[in-house]
Amino acid sequence: MANFRTHITVAAAGGVLMAYVGWQAEWWPATQALLIIALVAFGGILPDIDADRSRSIRLIFNLLSVPSLVLGVLLLQPWLTPGLLLVACGGIYVSVRYFAAVVFSRLTVHRGIWHSLMAAVLCALMTAAFSFHLLAQPAWLAWCHSAAVLLGFIIHLSLDELFSVDLEGARLKRSFGTALKLGDGRRPLSNVFMLIALFTLVPWVPPWDVLIELFHQGSLLWR
Repeated sequence: MANFRTHITVAAAGGVLMAYVGWQAEWWPATQALLIIALVAFGGILPDIDADRSRSIRLIFNLLSVPSLVLGVLLLQPWLTPGLLLVACGGIYVSVRYFAAVVFSRLTVHRGIWHSLMAAVLCALMTAAFSFHLLAQPAWLAWCHSAAVLLGFIIHLSLDELFSVDLEGARLKRSFGTALKLGDGRRPLSNVFMLIALFTLVPWVPPWDVLIELFHQGSLLWR
């Protein structure tokens, strides 16, 4: 499989391309383009969240602890005094940064359900919902953020499959087919849980007609 440096470098390059195209099409300003690059790069390491010991899982939960802290402040501020709010937010940060990472690594298997197209769609929808509802971004921009994470995720899965091909020996390695797949064929229950999560997210995503319009604009730009 591709290593951490390859994943984040190629994903960042894909992010630069996506950000440039969107900027040229006047979909977002230069400042938003930087966020697009960051989201594609983040998506490019996200599938390795199921790796027990890797630079990816440490970086992912480091990054996830920040929006979790912000969300905690927004939700708890009306109910707690400043002192209690500080303690509660400190607990949220430590829980996500350390405890959640340990629990997640125990409950998941590397190259399992998180290395699949189903997981890519789940992360994309989560990004869209988070951007639209919690960050109060316009629907079209929330879908763009979602597309950025989806692009990075698919780049990661594609790289893993490419590195499963031994061109010198003209053979496929045993890891071939374990990354770019629809779901986890070895653990059907994982697919069920992820489908439940997907359907749960559907009511929270931005309006679908905005996404359809973005697809239409993208097809015109491609032509």
